[in-house]
Amino acid sequence: MQKLRCILLVEDDPNDAELIIMTLEENQLANEIVHVRDGKEALDYLKRQGPFCNKGEDPAMVILDLKLPKVSGLEVLEKIRNDETLKFMPVVIFTSSSEEQDIIDGYKLGTNGYVVKPLDFHQFVESVKRTGVFWGIVNESPRKGTA
Repeated sequence: MQKLRCILLVEDDPNDAELIIMTLEENQLANEIVHVRDGKEALDYLKRQGPFCNKGEDPAMVILDLKLPKVSGLEVLEKIRNDETLKFMPVVIFTSSSEEQDIIDGYKLGTNGYVVKPLDFHQFVESVKRTGVFWGIVNESPRKGTA
């Protein structure tokens, strides 16, 4: 099995974040889960700016909420896909929005997956687990924008 890299969780709801982190940790799906609460922090982390200037390697994947303060999830996704060093990083939108336009916009901007947060606790946990296993462990993606 490959070495697990961190997962970047971009989630402003503290309850959802806690449940996602608990599920990922209980299933040993990452060495570390880095949790940021808004789109600006996510971009700072990925670009190693501000308080994140000394962070290590890129995350194995980004779990991205859409409705975020400061910079929206779709804007974060667009900036990731337009950055040569980040554009191949797996990004899975994990949001409460099931609006057709959000789904279309997410795929137009290059999301690898779009998961609507289930309301049922067990389904929520299973969705996080499956997302983490596939995109964080099973999937192989190019590193540092090379193809």
